[in-house]
Amino acid sequence: MTASPTLWKGVYPAATTQFAEDLSIDLDYTQRVQTALVDDGVDGLILLGTCGENNSLEHDEKRTVLKGGVEAVGGRVPLVAGVSEFTTARAIEYVKDAEKIGVDALMLLPAMVYVPTTEELVAHFRAVAEATSLPIMLYNNPPAYRVNVSFEALEGLRDVKNIVAVKESAPDARRFTDVLNRFGDRYTVMAGLDDVALEGMALGASGWVSGLTSAFPEESVRLIAAFYEGKWEEARAIYRWFMPLLHLDAEHDLVQSIKLAEQIMGRGSERVRMPRMPLTGQRRADVIKWVEEAAATRPSQQAKAA
Repeated sequence: MTASPTLWKGVYPAATTQFAEDLSIDLDYTQRVQTALVDDGVDGLILLGTCGENNSLEHDEKRTVLKGGVEAVGGRVPLVAGVSEFTTARAIEYVKDAEKIGVDALMLLPAMVYVPTTEELVAHFRAVAEATSLPIMLYNNPPAYRVNVSFEALEGLRDVKNIVAVKESAPDARRFTDVLNRFGDRYTVMAGLDDVALEGMALGASGWVSGLTSAFPEESVRLIAAFYEGKWEEARAIYRWFMPLLHLDAEHDLVQSIKLAEQIMGRGSERVRMPRMPLTGQRRADVIKWVEEAAATRPSQQAKAA
């Protein structure tokens, strides 16, 4: 199996899961968030990634969100389900269900909490991949998950045909070149850290898995479109405008910050499940200030005014 040329290309926001006041899943609101992003031109959606609070949801809740996403926007753009479980057995059960539900692909994380050896990591990824026919993107985010999907691990998975892509969220942009130099076209690489997104695209990433797109989809879509069109001055201008917010994606409170940004922009609620809690104090004031400043100077609005 190889990745469809449209599957891993463009802007893929990591869609948020929306909660009611009692912190139960608000499925209608979650679907409205998903639909709004697709209407605004994104190329795909990540369901139940970090921003979707995967590990804060119960077994049945995860299936509910996936079914809701397929119902709301299935067929319009590729839907990629995050796979973030504590054990390999649970991950296998989950991917089988996700495939039955009708998602198009999977984003596979290392098993949560436990820090594996390379041998264990490869065995986990291989076992999950063998349980599904769906194409899989591995998620490499050493700062967040304390696990590096090393070159040795990628080499050990070279023969697993449905592992086709890597979401690269290491903060060092040299990683893009190193992966592509070593593996050529064996793995499609997507930029996975917002404040290294344009660098990643310039170095060969096929697309961008984004957090802040949930609050500013129009600018995110235009940023990548400008890159594809070779309009570097426009791309750099959007990126520089966006950067104060894009840095939020690299912080441990990224989910709270992104959901607060969504709320300010009228696109979602900041409600999160514990152990996360909504931002407070100076941090909250800073994020509000940055979002409001960005909203007041949006490139899309300035272009329309001109």
